[in-house]
Amino acid sequence: MIRLAIIGAGSMAGEHAKHFGRLEGIEVVAVCDKDFAKAQAFAERHGISDVYGDLEAMLARNDIHAVSNVTPDGVHKATSLAAIAAGKHILCEKPLATNAQDAHAMAAAAEAANVINMVNLSYRDAPAIQHARALITAGAIGQVRHVDASYRQSWLVSNAWGRWDEDSQWLWRLSEAHGSKGVLGDVGVHIVDFASFPVGDITRVNCELTCFEKAPDNRIGEYVLDANDTALMRVSFANGAKGTIQATRWATGHHNSLALSVHGDKGAIRIDLDVAKDEVQVCLDDDVHPARWSTVKAPCTPSIYQRFVESIQSGNNDQPDFARGAAIQTVLDACFISSQEDRSLAIAS
Repeated sequence: MIRLAIIGAGSMAGEHAKHFGRLEGIEVVAVCDKDFAKAQAFAERHGISDVYGDLEAMLARNDIHAVSNVTPDGVHKATSLAAIAAGKHILCEKPLATNAQDAHAMAAAAEAANVINMVNLSYRDAPAIQHARALITAGAIGQVRHVDASYRQSWLVSNAWGRWDEDSQWLWRLSEAHGSKGVLGDVGVHIVDFASFPVGDITRVNCELTCFEKAPDNRIGEYVLDANDTALMRVSFANGAKGTIQATRWATGHHNSLALSVHGDKGAIRIDLDVAKDEVQVCLDDDVHPARWSTVKAPCTPSIYQRFVESIQSGNNDQPDFARGAAIQTVLDACFISSQEDRSLAIAS
């Protein structure tokens, strides 16, 4: 039996507790949060026996084999390194870190400690993206030429998720002083992975980040609304393909939509997770000339939580690992520089 502890007691930590609680072979035995009362309430909700307000004390337990790190982005590095130093296998929420240097340091530490390490790029759980990768890798669409990927949210124009202009959980995401790196820092990690996981590494990027006017003087109370809310990227891939990647908070008509199209010299695939998480549309073989599309059902794929457990059991580190998280963060760091300096950047390997 794998005994796991959760670091952090927020809403996303609750999702981790629920998912791990449904799996065989693993037991959630402890939770730690700086706010001890919050951790206690969390433990009661999820049936967790032991509660800590001190991370070092929890990590000192030899009977805890793994941790799920669901702390705020800015403390991922410190908490993850502490867990790694204690010899714990680790699943960390995305983004792995707030900059590439920290992310690479975390990946190096995990490799040196020989612990299972994974980052929660949750859209990898969609069977469609896994099947798209399998088709492309098998050569079904030939040489990839063009890629188009988008992550569209609309909470700046829709109150479906609440009032962004009245609620701190949204306002902080629009303010650099409150730790936000905007839509690029928040969901850019997802869409960059979504585009490059089936196609291959991004080797060059040209990015434009925009912060549109949202309030008088772009300020609401203590929140200066200066974080980017729209990101446009033009990218090159290692296989020579070219692509566009975009993310925005202004996509009226889309609550939380991810889509991908990949076109090759022999065929094409496209995915729209709003339509289905387990379907891939394909244009292949005899359908290429008349431009006919058909739908392929993607086989089931294990969740990140299942793959983490199986990695610990087998000793073989599944993807996405910390090295992948660091690679994505390297692209995001280059995007910020590219936008600031208005130029294209090669991605350091």
